[in-house]
Amino acid sequence: MTRGPHSDFDLPDQADLAVLASKEAGDAPAELLDGYLTALAAVSIGRPLGRDELRKQRDAGTRAAEQGVPMRGVIDIYLSATSLAWPTLPGVRSADGAESLRHVGETVFRAADSAIMAVTEGYEEAQRWSLRQEESFRREFVDDLLDGRNLETLAERAERYGLRLAGSQVVVAVSASSPFLDGGEVARQVESTMHLSPGRDVLVTTKHGLLVCVAPDEPAVVDDFIARVGRAMRSDDSWRAGVGRAQAGPGGAVRSFEQARRAVDIGRRLQLPGPVHAASDLLVYQVLIRDSAALADLVAGVLEPLRSARTGASALLDTLSAYFAAGRVTTVAAHELHVSVRTVTYRLERVRTLTGYSVNDPQQSFTLQVAVLGARLLGWPDHG
Repeated sequence: MTRGPHSDFDLPDQADLAVLASKEAGDAPAELLDGYLTALAAVSIGRPLGRDELRKQRDAGTRAAEQGVPMRGVIDIYLSATSLAWPTLPGVRSADGAESLRHVGETVFRAADSAIMAVTEGYEEAQRWSLRQEESFRREFVDDLLDGRNLETLAERAERYGLRLAGSQVVVAVSASSPFLDGGEVARQVESTMHLSPGRDVLVTTKHGLLVCVAPDEPAVVDDFIARVGRAMRSDDSWRAGVGRAQAGPGGAVRSFEQARRAVDIGRRLQLPGPVHAASDLLVYQVLIRDSAALADLVAGVLEPLRSARTGASALLDTLSAYFAAGRVTTVAAHELHVSVRTVTYRLERVRTLTGYSVNDPQQSFTLQVAVLGARLLGWPDHG
């Protein structure tokens, strides 16, 4: 046995004990003990566990986490080493009675407890740091993907998150009465259940308060995501989902995401029926929005006189919306508005009187309908 300046504290065959402890702990690396056996020997004859020794154990825990050693394996090797070393500790060998041996035992096992606590603290801190770093990498990737930045590296980075950007991607964006947050209950629930299905190359995340799913161009996957959102949002019937069109390549996700966002916004502004709105079904509205200046001129030119109505513009605008949504059937519009048919007829006549546009004239009716859609899209009459 090699003896150094602290030979009184040395254990016989420390390396052999470390190897045995490693085998008992499922082959956890023996080097994780890093001076622990020598420290136990010193503690057994009365020297307290020093800060430097605890720092070594904390560092050993950090290394174990970095190497991917399971926590149970780290704790197991320290417990095994303590058990194996116990009969060879100098304080145990020199104990002159049961009381002396009991005192050594209390001292040694308190030190073992402190060492294991230091190991686990180092392990957990390394895990927390790794988790924070991974969350930061993931957030950076999501922002690049949905903002269209650093496209040249997206495909390679996407593989880390189970995405293949070579094919076409579809993005679904979901809004609700409260913004979705990273790590929020709904986001976690939907993401975890989506990943339970094998072979699903999807990314579920949040962006701008929306719950977002980037998925391959497979209708079944999109439908499954929306169904899971519906189940998770049972208590909130205000949610709406926009489905972007399929887009190819690393830059396709940002294009599909913008389409999905606009679909959600259009569905909300126009109060379209149902919670799901496909961008491909809303192209005419997107054409209207694209030239917002011309749309604003149309709304002002046709509907501005409604502001002078005794009831205000909103009641007449709601009546026009219901009338057109009902396929120009007055009785259906009255039912939707919870008013009499006579009231609807009267309001439509007031529109004609104030604006000069009649719902009974095909061309004028078309102009009124486009103006009403524009008003909803622009937030008129409340905003401008």
